[in-house]
Amino acid sequence: MRIETEEDLARGFAQLCEMEPKFTMISGPLPLRRRPDGFGALMNAIVGQQVSTASAAAIWSRLQAAGFDREEAVFQSTDEDLKRCGLSRPKVRYARALAEVRLDYGALRGASASDVVQTLITVPGIGRWTAEIYAKFALGHADVFAAGDLALQEGAKLLFDLPARPSEKEMRTMAEAWSPVRAIAARALWAYYREKTKREGAI
Repeated sequence: MRIETEEDLARGFAQLCEMEPKFTMISGPLPLRRRPDGFGALMNAIVGQQVSTASAAAIWSRLQAAGFDREEAVFQSTDEDLKRCGLSRPKVRYARALAEVRLDYGALRGASASDVVQTLITVPGIGRWTAEIYAKFALGHADVFAAGDLALQEGAKLLFDLPARPSEKEMRTMAEAWSPVRAIAARALWAYYREKTKREGAI
C-alpha cells in the first residue's frame, strides 16, 4: 500500500482507529506531507538531522537558493560552498557521500520499504531514521515507522499515558500492532505531540 492522496490517508487512519481505538483521540485531518523523491529529498532529510524544524528550514532555503538540492551541483561544490549555507562539517561530508554514490532513485521507487531502508543506510550519514522518513514521505510507503524519532516516542507516551518515553526498541515493538498502516500511526503520533506540546516533530 502507498499513501498518495488525502483519501489514502483517511482510509488508512480509519483502519488504524479500528485496530487501536486510542487513535480516535486525535482530532482533525492528518497532514499528508508527501514530498518529491530523489536526491533533494535525501539532502533535505540530512539537513533536518538533530536540528530544530526552524533551523532546518533556514539551512534548506539557503541550499536551494545555491542550487545544492541537485546532485551534480553538490558533486561539483567545495566544502566551503556547503558550509556557507549552514551545513556542519559532518553534514558536508554526508552531502558529498550522497552525491558521489549516485543512487538509482528510479529503482528505489519500485522497491519494498525494507529494501529502500537497507539500500539507503549503506550511504554515510543516512541512518535508519533518515531512510525511514524518506520511505514514508518521498515514496509513500504505508507500513514504515521511524521508531527512533523522539517526537514519535513522546507522542506515544502522551497518547498511551505511559510512565516513561518508550525506547526505540519498545516503540518498534508497539508499532508492530499497527501494521500495515504504521506510517499513518506515525503521522498521528506526530500530530498528537504537536497538539499537546505546541512543538514540531518530523512533520
